[in-house]
Amino acid sequence: MDIWEKLCEKAKSEYHPEKVSPFIDAHHVACALEAENGEIYTGFCIEGASGVVALCAERVAGLNMYMQSGQTVVKRLVCYIDSNPDGTGGWTPCGACREFFMQLNCKNKDMEILTDINGRKTVKLIDLIPDWWGWDRCNGK
Repeated sequence: MDIWEKLCEKAKSEYHPEKVSPFIDAHHVACALEAENGEIYTGFCIEGASGVVALCAERVAGLNMYMQSGQTVVKRLVCYIDSNPDGTGGWTPCGACREFFMQLNCKNKDMEILTDINGRKTVKLIDLIPDWWGWDRCNGK
């Protein structure tokens, strides 16, 4: 089993859509990421009737990584939305998550995001957020 299969399995284990309350849904998107030191962290989305309650799976995984280990650099990331990424789109982090990872550590620009498990195709975060506004605070690229 390669790292992408391992990440997909970890993300899939977090995927089990459920209604937490009449107002909150959870686990309908899941994520697994590999930190710089090789540890794997997971997260799941949680959405409430009020938009400010929403947290994406990717940000939750990133927060879990930081809270549990103090790490801020991600090597690889997988989004799981009812199946593994299959090249048809929809499995990359949203704009808020892209911004979160760039602000967490500028090295995350090189994070690989799986877009197709079968072809092992990936995209780097920098390709999803070109011309990022924060480079001056990162002391360059």
